[in-house]
Amino acid sequence: MIAELAAIVVLAVLLVVGVLLLRRIRILRRGGVDVALREARALGDLGGWRSGLARYRGDEFRWYRISGLRSGPNVVLDRTRLEIVDRRAPLPGEMHPANSSVLSCRDGGTTWELAISADALTGFSSWLESTPPGRSTGYRQAS
Repeated sequence: MIAELAAIVVLAVLLVVGVLLLRRIRILRRGGVDVALREARALGDLGGWRSGLARYRGDEFRWYRISGLRSGPNVVLDRTRLEIVDRRAPLPGEMHPANSSVLSCRDGGTTWELAISADALTGFSSWLESTPPGRSTGYRQAS
Protein backbone atom coordinates (compact mmCIF):
# COMPACT_ATOMS: atom_id res chain seq x y z
CA MET A 1 0.00 0.00 0.00
CA ILE A 2 2.76 2.47 0.91
CA ALA A 3 4.78 1.53 -2.17
CA GLU A 4 1.74 2.16 -4.39
CA LEU A 5 1.13 5.54 -2.78
CA ALA A 6 4.81 6.49 -3.18
CA ALA A 7 4.68 5.45 -6.85
CA ILE A 8 1.60 7.62 -7.41
CA VAL A 9 3.30 10.62 -5.77
CA VAL A 10 6.46 10.11 -7.86
CA LEU A 11 4.39 9.84 -11.04
CA ALA A 12 2.45 13.00 -10.15
CA VAL A 13 5.68 14.92 -9.55
CA LEU A 14 7.14 13.64 -12.83
CA LEU A 15 3.95 14.64 -14.64
CA VAL A 16 4.10 18.19 -13.23
CA VAL A 17 7.80 18.50 -14.14
CA GLY A 18 7.04 17.19 -17.63
CA VAL A 19 4.22 19.68 -18.14
CA LEU A 20 6.45 22.54 -16.97
CA LEU A 21 9.23 21.43 -19.29
CA LEU A 22 6.90 21.13 -22.29
CA ARG A 23 5.38 24.54 -21.52
CA ARG A 24 8.81 26.12 -21.34
CA ILE A 25 9.85 24.54 -24.63
CA ARG A 26 6.63 25.71 -26.29
CA ILE A 27 7.08 29.28 -25.05
CA LEU A 28 10.76 29.39 -26.06
CA ARG A 29 9.99 28.07 -29.55
CA ARG A 30 7.51 30.86 -30.16
CA GLY A 31 10.12 33.48 -29.31
CA GLY A 32 9.97 36.46 -27.06
CA VAL A 33 12.01 38.79 -24.90
CA ASP A 34 13.59 37.69 -21.62
CA VAL A 35 12.17 39.93 -18.91
CA ALA A 36 12.22 39.60 -15.13
CA LEU A 37 9.19 41.26 -13.58
CA ARG A 38 7.76 42.08 -10.17
CA GLU A 39 5.28 44.47 -8.62
CA ALA A 40 7.10 47.59 -7.46
CA ARG A 41 8.57 47.42 -3.98
CA ALA A 42 10.54 49.70 -1.69
CA LEU A 43 14.02 50.52 -2.94
CA GLY A 44 16.45 48.03 -1.44
CA ASP A 45 13.97 45.14 -1.38
CA LEU A 46 15.64 42.58 -3.63
CA GLY A 47 12.94 39.90 -3.61
CA GLY A 48 9.89 39.14 -5.68
CA TRP A 49 11.52 38.89 -9.11
CA ARG A 50 10.06 36.30 -11.51
CA SER A 51 11.71 35.22 -14.74
CA GLY A 52 9.68 35.11 -17.88
CA LEU A 53 9.25 35.85 -21.54
CA ALA A 54 7.33 38.74 -22.99
CA ARG A 55 5.70 39.16 -26.37
CA TYR A 56 4.23 42.16 -28.11
CA ARG A 57 0.73 41.73 -29.44
CA GLY A 58 -0.84 44.90 -30.78
CA ASP A 59 -1.19 47.30 -27.85
CA GLU A 60 -0.33 44.61 -25.30
CA PHE A 61 2.95 43.58 -23.75
CA ARG A 62 2.20 40.04 -22.58
CA TRP A 63 4.48 38.52 -19.94
CA TYR A 64 4.55 34.76 -19.37
CA ARG A 65 6.10 33.33 -16.22
CA ILE A 66 8.41 30.49 -17.17
CA SER A 67 7.79 28.32 -14.13
CA GLY A 68 4.02 28.64 -13.92
CA LEU A 69 1.29 26.28 -15.07
CA ARG A 70 -0.93 28.99 -16.53
CA SER A 71 -1.31 28.76 -20.30
CA GLY A 72 -2.05 32.46 -20.88
CA PRO A 73 -0.03 35.53 -19.96
CA ASN A 74 0.48 36.23 -16.28
CA VAL A 75 0.69 40.00 -16.76
CA VAL A 76 -0.60 42.14 -19.61
CA LEU A 77 0.57 45.74 -19.90
CA ASP A 78 -1.49 48.03 -22.14
CA ARG A 79 0.54 50.42 -24.28
CA THR A 80 -2.23 53.03 -24.25
CA ARG A 81 -2.03 53.31 -20.43
CA LEU A 82 1.62 52.46 -19.84
CA GLU A 83 3.95 55.08 -18.41
CA ILE A 84 7.66 54.66 -17.62
CA VAL A 85 8.14 56.47 -14.32
CA ASP A 86 11.74 55.55 -13.49
CA ARG A 87 14.81 53.79 -14.83
CA ARG A 88 17.77 52.53 -12.81
CA ALA A 89 20.66 50.11 -12.86
CA PRO A 90 20.22 46.83 -10.98
CA LEU A 91 21.06 47.05 -7.30
CA PRO A 92 23.90 44.97 -5.85
CA GLY A 93 22.37 41.59 -5.06
CA GLU A 94 19.81 41.70 -7.87
CA MET A 95 20.76 38.86 -10.19
CA HIS A 96 20.04 40.51 -13.53
CA PRO A 97 22.27 40.15 -16.60
CA ALA A 98 25.04 42.66 -17.22
CA ASN A 99 23.97 45.83 -19.06
CA SER A 100 20.35 45.40 -18.02
CA SER A 101 18.10 48.18 -16.80
CA VAL A 102 15.25 48.13 -14.32
CA LEU A 103 12.23 50.11 -15.47
CA SER A 104 9.39 51.18 -13.21
CA CYS A 105 6.25 51.22 -15.35
CA ARG A 106 2.80 52.30 -14.29
CA ASP A 107 -0.18 50.66 -15.99
CA GLY A 108 -3.35 52.07 -14.53
CA GLY A 109 -3.07 51.81 -10.75
CA THR A 110 -0.31 49.18 -10.66
CA THR A 111 3.40 49.87 -10.86
CA TRP A 112 5.61 47.10 -12.21
CA GLU A 113 9.37 46.76 -12.33
CA LEU A 114 10.88 45.16 -15.42
CA ALA A 115 14.51 44.03 -15.57
CA ILE A 116 15.34 44.09 -19.25
CA SER A 117 18.51 43.84 -21.36
CA ALA A 118 19.78 46.81 -23.38
CA ASP A 119 18.67 45.25 -26.69
CA ALA A 120 15.23 44.38 -25.39
CA LEU A 121 14.92 47.88 -23.92
CA THR A 122 15.44 49.37 -27.38
CA GLY A 123 12.63 47.22 -28.75
CA PHE A 124 10.38 48.00 -25.77
CA SER A 125 10.91 51.76 -26.17
CA SER A 126 10.24 51.55 -29.91
CA TRP A 127 7.05 49.59 -29.30
CA LEU A 128 5.88 52.16 -26.74
CA GLU A 129 6.53 55.09 -29.06
CA SER A 130 5.02 53.58 -32.20
CA THR A 131 1.27 53.83 -32.34
CA PRO A 132 -1.06 54.42 -35.25
CA PRO A 133 -1.73 58.11 -36.00
CA GLY A 134 -4.40 59.68 -33.84
CA ARG A 135 -3.94 57.32 -30.91
CA SER A 136 -2.47 58.44 -27.64
CA THR A 137 -0.16 56.10 -25.78
CA GLY A 138 0.28 57.92 -22.50
CA TYR A 139 3.98 57.22 -23.05
CA ARG A 140 6.20 59.38 -20.91
CA GLN A 141 9.87 58.67 -20.40
CA ALA A 142 11.34 59.41 -16.98
CA SER A 143 14.37 61.67 -17.11
